[in-house]
Amino acid sequence: MQTLPETGYLRLPQVLALFPVSRSTWWAGVRSGRYPQPFKLGERTTAWRAEDIRELIAAAAQRKARA
Repeated sequence: MQTLPETGYLRLPQVLALFPVSRSTWWAGVRSGRYPQPFKLGERTTAWRAEDIRELIAAAAQRKARA
């Protein structure tokens, strides 16, 4: 299991190791606003803030606890 850093950026393989959904499900969720928007770090480099992924995981755990 991947560990989540306090700050910084995560590339898609790192995100999917922490939040296990398929790549197509992830990108559909980004487009719909369900998952955080990425940041372009370069022409061919996309990443997500670790803080945003931490919030997403916490919200998912909270929803699961209520169910």
